[in-house]
Amino acid sequence: MTKLLLLFSAFLFHVALGTIVVSSKSHPKADFSTVQGAIDSLPNDNSSQVILILTGDYTEQVNITRPGPVTLLGQTDDLTDASKNTVNLIWAAADGDDNYPDDEYTSTLTVSPTLDASLTGSGVTGFDVPDDTPFGNKDFRMYNINLQNIYANYSAGPALAISFSRSNGGFYYCGFYSYQDTVYIGKLGNAYFYESIIAGQTDFFYGFGTAWVQSSQILLRGCGGGITAWKGYNTTFENKYGIYIVDSRVTAANASVATEIVGQCALGRPWNSLDRTIFARTYEDASIISTGYINWLDDGVYRYNNHTLFAEYKAYGPGFNLTGRIEGGLDEIMTDEEYEPYSTPAKVFQTPEGEFGNTAWIDTSPWN
Repeated sequence: MTKLLLLFSAFLFHVALGTIVVSSKSHPKADFSTVQGAIDSLPNDNSSQVILILTGDYTEQVNITRPGPVTLLGQTDDLTDASKNTVNLIWAAADGDDNYPDDEYTSTLTVSPTLDASLTGSGVTGFDVPDDTPFGNKDFRMYNINLQNIYANYSAGPALAISFSRSNGGFYYCGFYSYQDTVYIGKLGNAYFYESIIAGQTDFFYGFGTAWVQSSQILLRGCGGGITAWKGYNTTFENKYGIYIVDSRVTAANASVATEIVGQCALGRPWNSLDRTIFARTYEDASIISTGYINWLDDGVYRYNNHTLFAEYKAYGPGFNLTGRIEGGLDEIMTDEEYEPYSTPAKVFQTPEGEFGNTAWIDTSPWN
């Protein structure tokens, strides 16, 4: 506890150095009452900026386009337990009935250099981002904050908690809560999740970019589609766009849900044939179907083919059924040698030009 108190004191030290403070309630040190107000006050340059958000619920959509590093800190009594976060950014919107021009418009938080860069688009190739679109934030960080899309307590169409495109970002001890399409990582997005909680029901990790989910909790609020639904896309260079869930836990959100979804939840389904999804050293509870992954039938054609990579590496728990995986024929059970090219963030995160080792923006020891 002493260590945690010292670390929180560091928050206050930052305040003395000019950190912007946000509070939804009256507070003598608060500069703004909304997070977006604080974001809008930042210079549009490459300077590093820190925003401390005090305990409270903030019902607003937040959009960040600036190129310079931005760090959002959430006040908390327990820096290393995402379940005890006390800062909540909340929005309620879903695109189930074509209510919006694009899924992106539903997101609680969007980090992207332009609106066009964040659009999901339709079909298996998505929105064609203009060639002259710049890369956005090269070092976005968020600590101890929950992002919630509370449109409905079931899948009612895309209802994003976060949309993250053409940027590098790390999320530490954060929570992401929705039911359908909770986390969207768009084209050229690099997102690193650490000791976080991600909750959903249908395709609640989806995107085109690269996501590494490390030592986190994946909470199943129900079963629909898959946990993941990724789209790869062709480039002039080798790419490893995809989602990598590592040293994590996949479990039903609560005991009541657990009894309803035994053997019904898929690890993923291919949003297009270039989907790349790997669950590595991850615990899977009894909610997972025996085949692990499932196919996706689209206009009479299955999307899974020999370009798709659905894999597990040293997965374990009651949801891992080796016989079922083999019989299903979709799931590659990786050897050490097969997993090695994907075994660290440095081997999968890339620059826009395709160079690997793009990890300087990752906080490798948060709160340590």
